[in-house]
Amino acid sequence: MVEQDQKPQKVSMSAGFYKRPLPSPPAIEFASSHGKQLFLEAIHNGTMENFYRLISYFQTQSEPAYCGLASLSMVLNALAIDPGRKWKGPWRWFDESMLDCCEPLETVKARGISFGKLVCLAHCAGAKVEAFRTNHSTIDEFRKYVMRCSSSDDCHVISSYDRSVLKQTGTGHFSPIGGYHAGNDMALILDVARFKYPPHWVPLKILWDAMNNVDLSTGQRRGFMLISRPHMEPGQLYTLSCKHESWVGIAKYLMDDVPLLLKSEEVKDIQEVLSAIFMSLPSNFGQFIKWVAEVRRREDGDQSLSPEEKARLALKEEVLRQVQETGLFKHVAELLSLANSCCRNLISGHEENLPNIAASVCCQGAQILSGKSASSEIYCCQETCVKCLKANGEKPVTVVSGTVVNGETEEWMDMLVPSSRKNSGCSCGGSINHIGMHPASNDVLTALLLSLPPETWSGIKEEKLLKEINNLVSTNNLPTLLQEEVLHLRRQLQLLKKCQEDRVDEDLGAPFP
Repeated sequence: MVEQDQKPQKVSMSAGFYKRPLPSPPAIEFASSHGKQLFLEAIHNGTMENFYRLISYFQTQSEPAYCGLASLSMVLNALAIDPGRKWKGPWRWFDESMLDCCEPLETVKARGISFGKLVCLAHCAGAKVEAFRTNHSTIDEFRKYVMRCSSSDDCHVISSYDRSVLKQTGTGHFSPIGGYHAGNDMALILDVARFKYPPHWVPLKILWDAMNNVDLSTGQRRGFMLISRPHMEPGQLYTLSCKHESWVGIAKYLMDDVPLLLKSEEVKDIQEVLSAIFMSLPSNFGQFIKWVAEVRRREDGDQSLSPEEKARLALKEEVLRQVQETGLFKHVAELLSLANSCCRNLISGHEENLPNIAASVCCQGAQILSGKSASSEIYCCQETCVKCLKANGEKPVTVVSGTVVNGETEEWMDMLVPSSRKNSGCSCGGSINHIGMHPASNDVLTALLLSLPPETWSGIKEEKLLKEINNLVSTNNLPTLLQEEVLHLRRQLQLLKKCQEDRVDEDLGAPFP
């Protein structure tokens, strides 16, 4: 929720506010002599281990309602979770502006974010999350988790609480807990609204009371979440997107309609199963599942790739190769290649044209790298050129270069393309068909089908066919890298279903693969 700061002031609103005096008690300012003493004693007792990572990435929320986003990006960076995409310049880094997969930034800016949707965001960002509302936990459990995370640097606690219980102005707020003093039973709150209150110690009992409060926007209790590094990184090549308004319909079709469709249809073989699914698949499914492109600003005309870029590209290409070696891919490719197939429309048009894709991606990349991802400024890619770079006998690398114009400024952007075959040609203006050089419909549809929950296929009546399809889609039969990619997509799909059903604030459990 957006904090409501309603305390009367003698200054005019046009003058604004310069901080707030920290109500003490119950809080003790971190920088005070008492606060410093508590800090030293907590260090001695080993319950400030998480502090050092968090303080290294401590940030101030950039908008009055961004406390949740600031807390999460701070914790994700402290855990060294790689976002897998660039923030600004060449740097991959979590920033509030990148946390938009569960709620549009404009909505968060206006109304704040709920506890459940922040949990959803943490999952989407690739973190391991355990979330608890106070009515599903106890103060003793909370203390145990705070002590556990304060005694190590591999997990962090974000608290969702009502400021008014701490005698502070405002209402709902999020901030990370940066340490614990066992003797005084106090938690250190690293308040991300640093323009308002400094970091401060509060009695854990009072913090619990502040969390044990109903958020009027959801009707649910507040609570806390433990965030730690996952055992595996998030998707390398594919991701689901809810930025296009059509995602709700596509998610519903995949999760709800497909199982009912297979139950009602009299399908006799794999091709009929795929046809039944593809015939009703929304034509704009390409807006829902995307392949993760890497874009960079070309510096001084240099197109050489760094070792890190080569490694990430090689990983994407390996995922693509593994997709294309599955038995399911062969069935999908066969169906879509038939001249009279009812599914031919799935591989036609703009989405398969690599130069067109690159033009769009380069424009987005230029906007993001300029720090104007939410800007209304128009970026136009006037020309694209597909090239294959090869140096010192290494494997050729496909790069699509684009000239991006914004007003009177012009810059060159490169998109690195994971390729499934060698191609040494170059095409400027998009005159050559590049289908097959990059993750296309065959690959994307295969990955999408593999990511569907196992129970999707249970309605198939023919026992032999059901066994065959289960064998084709079983994650147990996939190589480890592709298995992780598919399970990541499956978790995303389940999270989006929660969002679609508006259940993120009711069901805080992690999505099961």
